Amino acid sequence: MLKKITARHFDLTPEMKAQAEQEMDSLTRFFDNIVSAELVLDTERHRRIAEIKVNVYNNMLSASAETDDMYNSISVVVDKAKTQLKKYKGKLKDKRPDEITEVIDELTKPTTDVDELEA
Repeated sequence: MLKKITARHFDLTPEMKAQAEQEMDSLTRFFDNIVSAELVLDTERHRRIAEIKVNVYNNMLSASAETDDMYNSISVVVDKAKTQLKKYKGKLKDKRPDEITEVIDELTKPTTDVDELEA
């Protein structure tokens, strides 16, 4: 999964970046085939805003949260994204279970060929 974190109107601390990456990594527990995730952190006076865009198989999911603490905003927005991922995964299973297994098999297939190794 490709991760991108952007901070607007403040300096991103290493601790905050580490927590944001850890939270974004936890998204893969709910859906394996996440292509990319982009987290935008913004500060406006007393507002701390976090927005996330998650690019999955055939869709773009987005969520935003606003609290008084940036760490809390990150947690809330990732929880919203987890909820959307669960719902999206359920819809995929209902609509196209065969296509999902084909995509998963293709993504998890080894890239090396056994015949090439023996030659």
